[in-house]
Amino acid sequence: MKTILSLLAVAVIFSACSKNNSSGSVSADVYLNTNAGSSWSFTQTDETGTNPPANYTVTSTSKDTTVGSQKYHVFTYSYGGSEYLGVDGNNYYQYDSIPVSGGINIDRLYLKSNASAGDTWNQDFSLDIPGSPIPVPLTVTNKIAEKGISRTVNGTQYSNVIHVTTTLSSALIPASSFTSSIDSYYAPNYGLIENTSVIQLNYQGLDENINVKTVLTGATLK
Repeated sequence: MKTILSLLAVAVIFSACSKNNSSGSVSADVYLNTNAGSSWSFTQTDETGTNPPANYTVTSTSKDTTVGSQKYHVFTYSYGGSEYLGVDGNNYYQYDSIPVSGGINIDRLYLKSNASAGDTWNQDFSLDIPGSPIPVPLTVTNKIAEKGISRTVNGTQYSNVIHVTTTLSSALIPASSFTSSIDSYYAPNYGLIENTSVIQLNYQGLDENINVKTVLTGATLK
């Protein structure tokens, strides 16, 4: 059974619908490559030392799918399963399921490429956690921390990178007991090139932490 902290970490990756759309000019760069056969290799490291590093590959297929009114492109993981990513103008979405209470399908807005540095948007989510008498509310706050920066990842320098920071909070958990620091970097054509997620929970007998770093180690883009 997953711990509460593990579920909260999942919610960072698969969070709820967005609010507070930011205004801004249209971005000239595209932060998603949907060309069939393109692939990205990642290494994920557990900085706590609990688990060994994991290597995996994401590959773009030739398939698209539509959920509601939103169109998504289908990508596959080397360890099995798929992910669905889509772009609508300057808004970038991911559709997936949080594996709690039988699975909750969500549509996540993970990037606004036309937002200015300093712009924020919030995501609200309600987790039905086994053993909890009531749903646990979760607010995910995203912020454009930097735009147009250079970022070197695994020896490769990327330009015009967007840095997004994410923090978590819950109306049921005191801020002093629940801290988070999540940083994601997106490069034109490549998408995600680096992510660091540090989440700590010390509340009502639960004392857990997540400290995971994911980096792009190579890519073949069509």
